[in-house]
Amino acid sequence: MTNPTERADKFLWSVRLYKTRNKAAEACKKKLVSIEDSFLKPSRPVQFGDEIKIKHPPVFRIYKVKQILHNRVGAKLVENYIEEITPWEYLDILDVINKNVALNRERGTGRPTKKDRRDLQNFFE
Repeated sequence: MTNPTERADKFLWSVRLYKTRNKAAEACKKKLVSIEDSFLKPSRPVQFGDEIKIKHPPVFRIYKVKQILHNRVGAKLVENYIEEITPWEYLDILDVINKNVALNRERGTGRPTKKDRRDLQNFFE
């Protein structure tokens, strides 16, 4: 009996790592997705046990395939199919970058919204 497989672009879309299948295919073509240190083509088969690395500059987010699926699933069911194994140090780096982006406002974009003001207040507390 062979291991079930699925196309990389369809699998990435199915487990909600990308919003559309087209965006998943583009990420593969731009060499943002890899398995075992080799970049994926959208048609490469993904199978059980693979570790998928997705580039989120400046770090990689790493996911382990727990089970193959062929259709898109709800967000609550995603944890049955993949497991994020990204080291927490990388996640902290991404968190700091996201907070810095919120602080840098383009000059002339107008007054901060209520949400912007609350976010700034929470950040500095």
